[in-house]
Amino acid sequence: MDEVHFQQHGSRCRMWVPPETKDPVLLHHPTRRSVGYFGAVRLRDGKLFFRRETGKFNAVTCWRFLKDLRAAATRTGRRVVVVADNAKYHHARLHREWWEQAAARFALDFLPPYSPELNPAERVWKLTRRRCLHNRYFPQLDEVILAVEAEFANWIKPNSTLRRLCAIT
Repeated sequence: MDEVHFQQHGSRCRMWVPPETKDPVLLHHPTRRSVGYFGAVRLRDGKLFFRRETGKFNAVTCWRFLKDLRAAATRTGRRVVVVADNAKYHHARLHREWWEQAAARFALDFLPPYSPELNPAERVWKLTRRRCLHNRYFPQLDEVILAVEAEFANWIKPNSTLRRLCAIT
């Protein structure tokens, strides 16, 4: 389980300009608008579960995502272990009692501090950026959402791409 922001703004670039051209202008969108997502990948088959977050990432929004994830993941009757990073709101007192009640079928395990390379969801975010957002201009934030969620739509069913990407090595 992890969270991510996909941003609308452009990035800096280096380019060669012929000497006869004076002061080239490269337009970028001057905004820091972004869209956030919570997501989790099932390692067994590479199925992605995600939820767009319109507000801030905090204990309340994390709890809401975890309840949705539990509802979707426990349909099979198997025990689910969610691996999360050490974000402060993952340890929130707000949902501690809920965790203790659900621990028999839905457990939470934490990664060591400062170890994002161990989180499979981080690989999903990186692949999404590379496939959908890299070297593209988005004049509206809605276009970022459409591009990202179109890619996510390919991954909401079990698939071999995410299974290989998130394989524990």
